[in-house]
Amino acid sequence: MFRNLFFAALFALSGALLAVSGDALAARTILVYGDSLSAAYGISQSRSWVALLAERLKREHLDYSVANASISGETSAGGASRIAAALAREKPAVVVVALGANDGLRGLPVAQLRANLASIIHSAQHAGARVLLAGMKLPPNYGAQYTSAFERTFRELARSHNVPLVPFLLEGLAEKRELYQPDNLHPTEQAQPLILDTVWKRLAPLLKESRRGREPSNGAGRAAR
Repeated sequence: MFRNLFFAALFALSGALLAVSGDALAARTILVYGDSLSAAYGISQSRSWVALLAERLKREHLDYSVANASISGETSAGGASRIAAALAREKPAVVVVALGANDGLRGLPVAQLRANLASIIHSAQHAGARVLLAGMKLPPNYGAQYTSAFERTFRELARSHNVPLVPFLLEGLAEKRELYQPDNLHPTEQAQPLILDTVWKRLAPLLKESRRGREPSNGAGRAAR
């Protein structure tokens, strides 16, 4: 009888450890949540900065996978409308929010951009994910007042929600026209490693923080990894 109880307890413990291990693996996902700049518009998916991120994680021996939920043409409103489903599907540990460019190009209200991005950040944080916000800059088409308010929004959101900020996703590319496709909006394949380097500077510390936050505090948890 004792033997039967022992094996029953061992079986139950093994099931619990497997469940914990499965949750941990599911949580170690980086969700890239952006628009065409992250959706490999006009280039091979395998050479986009998001795909290069997955390759870099392997080289760095970091236990994360990458899920790309970016959609070409996406606005902050579209992103806000589908964030709950994306979080439920991917259960990410980290969310890279890279939306806003299409809002700016269309001259949509900055207050709307702010509210939508705030909703996305709040939803991700509420789901237990750490957030990295990627900022965007605009050409002066809509005037200095709009451009300034647009760019300032990302800084203020990062500060108010206590999240790290990539000041400009396309940092260093603006003056290099050869790194843009003929539409002068979307970076070429050659530009993707530069975008990744820009993101990585802020993302790498966040991954280490997220990993430490997932460390189990008891011997059983360590054995299950």
